[in-house]
Amino acid sequence: MTGPIARVLTVLELLQSHKRLSGAELADKLGVDRRTVRRYITVLEDMGVPVTTEQGRHGGYMLVPGFKLPPMMFTDEEVMAVSLGLLAAHQLGLAEAAPAIESVQAKLQRVMPDGLKRRARAVSETTKLLLPKPTQLLDERLLLTLTSAVREEQRIGFIYHRPGSNPTYRQADPYGLLFQNGRWYMSGYCHLRNDMRSFRLDRIAGVELQPQKFQRPAGFDVAQHFTQSLNSMGENHRVLVILHTDAETAANSFTFCQDAQALFQPHADGLLLDTHTDSFEWFASWLAQLHFTFTVVEPVGLKDALQKRAAQLVEACGRK
Repeated sequence: MTGPIARVLTVLELLQSHKRLSGAELADKLGVDRRTVRRYITVLEDMGVPVTTEQGRHGGYMLVPGFKLPPMMFTDEEVMAVSLGLLAAHQLGLAEAAPAIESVQAKLQRVMPDGLKRRARAVSETTKLLLPKPTQLLDERLLLTLTSAVREEQRIGFIYHRPGSNPTYRQADPYGLLFQNGRWYMSGYCHLRNDMRSFRLDRIAGVELQPQKFQRPAGFDVAQHFTQSLNSMGENHRVLVILHTDAETAANSFTFCQDAQALFQPHADGLLLDTHTDSFEWFASWLAQLHFTFTVVEPVGLKDALQKRAAQLVEACGRK
């Protein structure tokens, strides 16, 4: 959360942790002028927070003695949800999110009753989430900018870097963000291509908010669009693989695809996987870790990549 509302809440935190603060002290801590501080104090008063104002040379602002925020109550299920969410956010390893995560944890520790604190600590101390490490972004504040643009339905401009191509300037209406298999993606309307596109965030630099507004399509599902867009990308290669197993077992291996069973077709020897990939090497490595047998029908490029991967595995065992 950024902007005036965040500063108003910061004023409340400062007043809770200090007996009295002058307007000048608050202005200095917030990086605003004293008139703005007075406006924030008025907002707190309108919210029902009892702030005492003392005039004069040694005056200042302070909370009415004895005022405390009511304890934040959660059910066991809500404690679990909040704790797991913070764990997941922390393990994503995003530099700009780390201070915010610590701030949220500190705030919860201050306002939750002792019983809830113990439950929250128990989750964080005994639960581990092995999430894929995200690819490093070119701009550390990119996610904050994009989440703001998605929320406010505001167009963005940016430089997009693609391997083997010159960087291009794009303007897009961001409809949603997706984290999948260690990478962040943004889906939305690209004004350069005049069509829907999905962009990898680790290829985006120099993002700036534009003055134009847009209206996100009702019911837009970023995960669904991303899956569909993979199969329509011109640079992707179609692959056909026979999976010698049942649909449920096969779907459990597709951790990177939300609706994997839609990719399968009945086949006399199991299932026919009909999909696309932009990397034969990656797809070959994924096939190599399957615990059931399969047969590559096409293309030749995938067969070559799989043979190369197989040779690497055999060599790793000390055999030739």
